[in-house]
Amino acid sequence: MMGPAHSLSGAAAWLGVGAAAAALDHPMPWPVLVVGALICAGAALAPDLVHHKAATISRAFGPFSRGLCEVVDKLSYAVYKATKKPGDKRRTGGHRTLTHTWLWAVLIGGGTSVLAMTGGRWAVLAILFVHLVLAVEGLLWRAARVSSDVLVWLLGATSAWILAGVLDKPGSGADWLFTGPGQEYLWLGLPVVLGALVHDIGDALTVSGCPILWPIPVGNKRWYPVGPPKGMRFRAGSWVELKVLMPAFMLLGGAGGAAALNLI
Repeated sequence: MMGPAHSLSGAAAWLGVGAAAAALDHPMPWPVLVVGALICAGAALAPDLVHHKAATISRAFGPFSRGLCEVVDKLSYAVYKATKKPGDKRRTGGHRTLTHTWLWAVLIGGGTSVLAMTGGRWAVLAILFVHLVLAVEGLLWRAARVSSDVLVWLLGATSAWILAGVLDKPGSGADWLFTGPGQEYLWLGLPVVLGALVHDIGDALTVSGCPILWPIPVGNKRWYPVGPPKGMRFRAGSWVELKVLMPAFMLLGGAGGAAALNLI
């Protein structure tokens, strides 16, 4: 999938979680619903860290993100070579390997939760800033492409500061899910995990599939490309993605958000 579809699917997924939470009598305060949706939209771009030239995430933070993408690409390729089985195909890079697995999603989400819980306010602000910038790049990609990177960063920083201030207010959601001392922002890792997994599921629908199950082997492959039958797959950027899936994500996200806020 392309970046905008990934971001839309991430936002829709979190809004769906909000609807489920409301149905289970543990509704999200509106700031948690909004912040979680934006984080999930940004996190749904992160598995493409291996794309150091074309991906939205590689452009989001200028030379820093491009350099990080190169490092992650080399790391992913090294892990692939070290763990592949005889049935796994030959590769020249790390695309759709390590960062497109359930294990990566859990590790990144867990790391985010630990950072949020132990790093204090500045760590929370950093998490929000990074994911809000990515959300802008994904959801508002047309405007972001023609705008200055500095303006996008300023928007991300300002939004992060405002939203963190809202969440800090009593009853606004810092302790929505975990209420123990020092656990106020432990939930921030959840939309990160969800965003990464939604990205992987979206890529599994495309022609190449996605090795979500790694390191669990399937037959003679450790990097088995999970996906539906070949006839049900589509190419990234095709009409199926643009004309069917993206409108569906918008409708599902709207319905999920309305249900989460008890509007329907």
